[in-house]
Amino acid sequence: MKIILQKVKKASVSVDNKVVGSIDKGYCLLVGVHKESTEEDAKYLAKKIAQARLFEDKNDKINLSLKDVGGSILSVSQFTLYADTKKGNRPSFTSAAGAEKANELYEKFNKFLREEGVTVETGIFQTMMEVNIVNDGPVTIVYEKLTTGK
Repeated sequence: MKIILQKVKKASVSVDNKVVGSIDKGYCLLVGVHKESTEEDAKYLAKKIAQARLFEDKNDKINLSLKDVGGSILSVSQFTLYADTKKGNRPSFTSAAGAEKANELYEKFNKFLREEGVTVETGIFQTMMEVNIVNDGPVTIVYEKLTTGK
């Protein structure tokens, strides 16, 4: 799995001009599932992100977690994170998991985040979504885990 984390002041996701998920302070996550991703990967990444210390303390040191600041997560599925751009001009998405597996692991990932005590809003899997964010920092971090080591 590959996750792009962006620290945000606020974020929302809309489908057909209707907001389906929104947060204030927290993280907007773009979540890609590799064809070899596992439930272990999802659980590991959920814990890692829930415990990440990316917010400033009273001394302006990046030292506080999402839970420390009462933040939330907006989680958005994005198969294009596994685009292969090595050949030609049209990306290949053969490394991305198929829809059934991707949705299953995406939902489990969100469940694992909630089990870590985090409030999670989501987009709608396999739809055209409009994501609006107000970056904070900006802070953008890439998390990736594949149990197979590939």
